[in-house]
Amino acid sequence: MDRRTFIKTAALSAAAFAAPRFALAAENPFKPSPAAGWRSFEVTTRVELSAAGGAPRLWLPLPSIEDPAWIKPMGNLWLGNAASVQQLRDPRYGAQMLAATWDAGEPAPVLEVLSRFSARNRAIDLTQPGKVAPLDKATHALYTRGTELLRTDGIVKKTSLEITKGAKTDLDKAKAIYEWVVDNTERNPKTRGCGIGDIAGMLESGNLSGKCADLNALYVGLARAAGLPARDVYGVRVADSKFGYKSLGKSGDITKAQHCRAEVWLTNFGWVPVDPADVRKVVLEEKPGLTLKDDVVIAARETLFGAWEMNWLAYNFAHDVALPGSKGARVPFLMYPQAENNNGRLDSLDPPTFVYKLTAKELNAA
Repeated sequence: MDRRTFIKTAALSAAAFAAPRFALAAENPFKPSPAAGWRSFEVTTRVELSAAGGAPRLWLPLPSIEDPAWIKPMGNLWLGNAASVQQLRDPRYGAQMLAATWDAGEPAPVLEVLSRFSARNRAIDLTQPGKVAPLDKATHALYTRGTELLRTDGIVKKTSLEITKGAKTDLDKAKAIYEWVVDNTERNPKTRGCGIGDIAGMLESGNLSGKCADLNALYVGLARAAGLPARDVYGVRVADSKFGYKSLGKSGDITKAQHCRAEVWLTNFGWVPVDPADVRKVVLEEKPGLTLKDDVVIAARETLFGAWEMNWLAYNFAHDVALPGSKGARVPFLMYPQAENNNGRLDSLDPPTFVYKLTAKELNAA
């Protein structure tokens, strides 16, 4: 196929794509550190857009979260036939994205992005409080405020106060909300994608089913309404679980493996990882007939308040994202590729009109 090639990462040549040197990497990606359980992964996203509609525009989430305790982005590389490609950052949440545009006459718009990162499992010992500096005022305000779908007033506030009544510490409140979400929600396999996170609508209707972007958003909203800083963390699974949970991992083709998690800020502990939605995923998918009383579910429930297995890439914390240069509305979160053309926004969950594929491999697997 005769295509122009556009490459952008520190003026790398086409040959470098086969053996990339990552201009943004803090470390040599070909010598990932094996110390302290760190694992390195490579995620490739390939997007093929239809020429129908003319002049397509594309936004892809990039790894944006860096924490020396559990995740280190190692850089990005891309190529394709776009007329323009830019790496941009959301000003409020710091979410990074790749924004690409094509000329109206391009017959077969295509873009391929390769990202590398290192991660290691997270586990917070909640029996051992430490000395942790408080959040600054701006960060505290950002992660206790409501968003368009993540409401913190009305029925969300009322429900949160009922759940946390009698709780004396922020740890007590966070745990009470976690237990309530696990007990009262369920995973709905018919929910499109990961859900949208309309938590007030869920509570008002009494239908507390959905997927991770619904159930973990419910946790985050209830925590914020209780005065606890909390945030959704949007990402994608990149490897099978090493703890034996078939339902909590995905390797190879990860096109449909997007997963949202949550964090809550607790005094003397800092940001604490939680994932009530994955408890409900274990109930539904690990094997037929499971309930909250089965040992495999109990183990997941105990673990996922305070720990994450890091077979997962964290993209960002962003809500109500304005896609730079877009003619459409803000997106509730940036976890899926987003695109539009002159006819409007494309459906990220409709493969016939928006074709993309995500693949993952571990770089330093034993």
